[in-house]
Amino acid sequence: MKRITTLTILIIQFIAVMAQPINRKALVQRHNVINIKYDSLSSLTLGNGGFACTVDITGLQSFPEAYSKGIPLGTQSQWGWDSFTDTAGYRFEESLKAYRLHNRDITYAVQWHTPERNKRAGDWFRQNVHRLQLGNIGFEILKKNGEPCTLADLKNVKQELDLWNGLIRSHFVVEGIPVDVMTAVHPELDVIAVSVHSALLKTKRLKIRIRFPYPTGEFADAGVNRGNDDKHTSEIHADKLQYSLEHQLDNYRYYLHIAGTKISNINKDHPHDFSITPTTEKDTFEASFRFAEQNGKENLPLFEMVKNSAAVYWNAYWQRGGAVDFSGSTDPRAFELERRIILSQYLMAVQCAGNMPPQETGLTYNSWYGKPHLEMYWWHTVHFALWNRIDLMEKSLQWYATVAGKAKAIAARQGYEGIRWQKMTDPQGNESPSSVGAFLLWQQPHYIYMTELVYRHYHNRATLDKYKDLVFATADFMASYAAYDSAAKRYVLGKGVIPAQERFKPEETFNPTFELAYWRWGLTTAQLWRERLGLPRKAAWDVVLKGLSALPQQDSVYLAAESAPDSYTNAPFMTDHPAVLGALGMLPASSFLDTAVMHRTFNKIWDIWNWKETWGWDFPLTSMTATRLGLRQKAIDALFIPVQTNTWLPNGHNYQDERLRLYLPGNGGLLTAVALMCAGYDGCSRTNPGIPDDGKWKVKWEGLQQMP
Repeated sequence: MKRITTLTILIIQFIAVMAQPINRKALVQRHNVINIKYDSLSSLTLGNGGFACTVDITGLQSFPEAYSKGIPLGTQSQWGWDSFTDTAGYRFEESLKAYRLHNRDITYAVQWHTPERNKRAGDWFRQNVHRLQLGNIGFEILKKNGEPCTLADLKNVKQELDLWNGLIRSHFVVEGIPVDVMTAVHPELDVIAVSVHSALLKTKRLKIRIRFPYPTGEFADAGVNRGNDDKHTSEIHADKLQYSLEHQLDNYRYYLHIAGTKISNINKDHPHDFSITPTTEKDTFEASFRFAEQNGKENLPLFEMVKNSAAVYWNAYWQRGGAVDFSGSTDPRAFELERRIILSQYLMAVQCAGNMPPQETGLTYNSWYGKPHLEMYWWHTVHFALWNRIDLMEKSLQWYATVAGKAKAIAARQGYEGIRWQKMTDPQGNESPSSVGAFLLWQQPHYIYMTELVYRHYHNRATLDKYKDLVFATADFMASYAAYDSAAKRYVLGKGVIPAQERFKPEETFNPTFELAYWRWGLTTAQLWRERLGLPRKAAWDVVLKGLSALPQQDSVYLAAESAPDSYTNAPFMTDHPAVLGALGMLPASSFLDTAVMHRTFNKIWDIWNWKETWGWDFPLTSMTATRLGLRQKAIDALFIPVQTNTWLPNGHNYQDERLRLYLPGNGGLLTAVALMCAGYDGCSRTNPGIPDDGKWKVKWEGLQQMP
């Protein structure tokens, strides 16, 4: 009988430990967010993916102006959109400008061109439609002398976001009298429910205050515009079961339905401000608030039902899908990385799991007028597939079918086949003029990438049949967009393109490296779909694949674009997204990419890039490339590059600057990078390929999927 060696025993023990499931509740709850003071950047959000509200330290939206330059106290949905009245009669065609490219005129919807009316038309269609801040529900607390309570009057503050149950508990004291608040949002209905316990209720010193702001029409909208009273109307409707507030602005109307204990009436204190004074003789008050497009009469779920429904949903959310546990690690960054992972999972489910692509600031406040950017959709949603929550990705993926007609019209207008997916858009798929976005390409293959992830999950014919038409139409545009250079006998991308690294003039730019790699991957995968379906390969696609330009390089490093041989000597070209890394980061290795060249490219970018001029998803992108190159330490280091745009707030948001105080592509990118670091990618035989093997990291993970 052979002796069992010490090494064998250690291996058996290691396998036994790794086989033990992660204590998910403990993992999640050790990262509950706790606030003990006012901080405009530490507000907390509850939501269901298509509707969300953000609250201050009182548990509601009591001090919106104080948070307006931080993480605003927004209430937003996927259905609430407004358009100002067009008194000038603008036509979208006025935003179009013709560019002479490939010996023909091609029109693009841009912002800045003459005459002045055309510029104003471009601005109009960027601004309209815009996402609405639906309303502000907060407390009005009176002091003994009758004056309104201020933030400075709140003492002994303690607020906790219970991630496991989707509940916010808030405690504070006003002139010696405690106030305890619980807040929840229903997982399926656009309902906010609140429970308040305080002796202030008995003396009528605590009220609920509701405000309807008017949209600013600006790039950002924090929901605090209380001007323009004459441009909208707010009215009360009452019946025996509940109250409804009707808000009408421009050509849009929606409602706030209210139900609760001991509501005898609602007062209109201002054209758009209302107050509820609970008539209870007790020290507890509960109410539910439902935002809706229709003035329905159905009963609202009350607080306990909302609270329990939220707990059921969030318990199930955390117990399914992926999980990563770094407990036992001695690297000082491990706990912080784990915190970012947990809070990012929460924020993406709250803000980005609806039925259409989200805006970059989710459902908190407007950026780019509240409109989604389809090139960012990859960063918002790929992680759902990799963390084994494919259903949350498919919810928004269905939206593409509803806007495909308008995408086809863009391609046809420009003389291409198939469909050209929009860049900056809206719920109806309208194109928003942009002198940068109109020339971007990298949103185009995203649809193929996402549907391929769906197929990898199900591996069935039904998935192929469900998505094939748009996959093929996407590829048709890609093949027809590639222009044949008869002198060089090859196909090129551009001129007339701005790469993902938005530092290049479209009239001068061609063959950006990342886009070339993505084009080849997308067309190759579309052909694979045809083969899976028993269809012949499409000859036109193969012609382009065979003749597509090689990835441009100089001095044995990949360039940002073939048209930019000064990629690493011209200072502006070393800012913004280091997108060239996406050719082996977002995408798998291929015979058309030289890994040694990419390794040198990575090292050059690491050493000389102006990291202060980057965005939140650039750090996960860099980490992903490092993982695929086998640079384990760099994969972690990239996630902790010490610059402002890699700031992570106590509530889990990725802070960029004063304009973008939260940036959800950074959160989604982190989750994608971590999945790759742990589960690896197709053909990877290494365990935890992006985690350093220096003995300082202990990692347990489960439920993650490999990347292509």
